[in-house]
Amino acid sequence: MSEQSRREFISTTAKAGAGVVAAAGVLGTSKSAWAGANDKVRVAVIGINGRGKDHIGGWNGLENVEIATLCDVDESLFESRAAMVKSTKKPKFETDLRRVMEDKDIDVVSIATPNHWHSLAAIWAIEAGKDVYVEKPCSHNVFEGRQLLNAARKHNRIVQHGTQCRSNPGMIEGMKHLHDGTIGEVYMARGLCYKTRNTIGKKPDSPVPAGVNYDTWLGPAPERAFSENRFHYNWHWHWAYGNGDIGNQGVHQMDIARWGLGVKNPSRVSGAGGKFLFDDDKETPNTITTSFDYPSAGKMGKMLTFEVRPWITNDEQNARVGVLFYGSEGYMVIDEYDHYQIYMGPKGEKGPEGKGGASHYQNFIDAVRKKDRTILNAEIEEGHYSSALCHLGLISARLGRSFQFDPETEQVIGDEEANKMLTREYREPFVVKPISA
Repeated sequence: MSEQSRREFISTTAKAGAGVVAAAGVLGTSKSAWAGANDKVRVAVIGINGRGKDHIGGWNGLENVEIATLCDVDESLFESRAAMVKSTKKPKFETDLRRVMEDKDIDVVSIATPNHWHSLAAIWAIEAGKDVYVEKPCSHNVFEGRQLLNAARKHNRIVQHGTQCRSNPGMIEGMKHLHDGTIGEVYMARGLCYKTRNTIGKKPDSPVPAGVNYDTWLGPAPERAFSENRFHYNWHWHWAYGNGDIGNQGVHQMDIARWGLGVKNPSRVSGAGGKFLFDDDKETPNTITTSFDYPSAGKMGKMLTFEVRPWITNDEQNARVGVLFYGSEGYMVIDEYDHYQIYMGPKGEKGPEGKGGASHYQNFIDAVRKKDRTILNAEIEEGHYSSALCHLGLISARLGRSFQFDPETEQVIGDEEANKMLTREYREPFVVKPISA
């Protein structure tokens, strides 16, 4: 495909996507503190360890965007992260995110905390009049993802989900091929998360490190003694804070799979998995296979499957972390965040191919300046549905059974034990409350 054709392809797709979202309604007028499109946007980054470093780098590169505040429960991170900020003015430091919400000079809250804080932090920011960029998955469970979406609608805020593949021209072009029928009737998507995850071993509980506000770190989660194996990064593998690799890496591929199929909530969920190879402190499955049925989609229904493998394995058509789409006339392989390759016919002859990245942060800032959520490539509604798939697959695997799911009410049909797992018990005062949109 020529570069001119590629640009026309992407432009057409972007306009089509904007038209679909525009039908849902456009946000209200600009915030009174904004005088124009060229005014500086002041950002607070909450959570500055893992993904937070990427947030700092992302905001650094944007014109008239200032990182005004860095917030984290671990004070030892402040000086090194402040050195990353490209600004003539040193950012403020906060250890309690509630102080960030109270700061009227902050326009945008950028959330890169552990998963169990994502929805609550975003809801608090929305209620404080901030626009929000929130990491994936946007929720720790299905209930709070819905409340986050309701809060965004109720308060008319701009909320971007951190599934950055949606801003990549390569992915936009690939999705257009699927939706335009290049590989015929697309009936199935298969997501892969084959990342090498070594054992984390076992570590005893220990005193809270100096300079760590552990009570705030726990937030909505139950009280529990501190452990290094439940803190920086390894929190991903514990039920109270993370969602395993299906909700860590896999949510990106789950989002692409759902995007390509053009579906939202499933009607049936099946999951099976467990811990294999390593006897360590991890709680979440390191190996899991899930499937989601959409009987009303397409001509005869559609299916989405997702698999996590933790160790030595083969790839699938060059993809270890990626998505494969199957159609009546061919199939597509996405083997990176921004690259696709189509194979046509029974012999799998190479067809269209594309690649290209872009700034997800810039896309968000553009929407913030115009106060128009139709501009967002990963608006929070999309984030909610993709995150919910991860949660539902884990629930099925934990229970050891499949279940029927009502896509409209977001409730499991005839299984109260499963329904209880759609939410959690929240620790006061860190409570996600029901919100009417």
